[in-house]
Amino acid sequence: QVQLVESGGGLVQAGGSLRLSCAASTSILKINTMGWYRQAPGKQRELVAAITSGGSTNYSDSVKRRFTISRENAKNTWYLQMNSLNPEDTGVYYCYAATSVVRALGRALEYWGQGTLLTVSS
Repeated sequence: QVQLVESGGGLVQAGGSLRLSCAASTSILKINTMGWYRQAPGKQRELVAAITSGGSTNYSDSVKRRFTISRENAKNTWYLQMNSLNPEDTGVYYCYAATSVVRALGRALEYWGQGTLLTVSS
């Protein structure tokens, strides 16, 4: 079992910046995909950004060129640097981790953090 703990959410004005952190209870070298999802009020959870063990990144169109996902293997932590925030970025941000497919299970193991709230005021 892997525990994920997010930190860094809060209240920020539009145009501001914030960095979220996700600390894993295990070496992130064991994790195939690390990412961030968010859930805005009244909406479904959506992928914001992801990074693979190989370093490939993926971003939703709404955050491209504003958000950057990165990781720090030595601290078993990954980050989401968020710039030029706008009120549409408001929501609960969840960090996410997935292993490679476990042969005995036929699927990857997935883990979620508890979520951290970001509120962007206009």
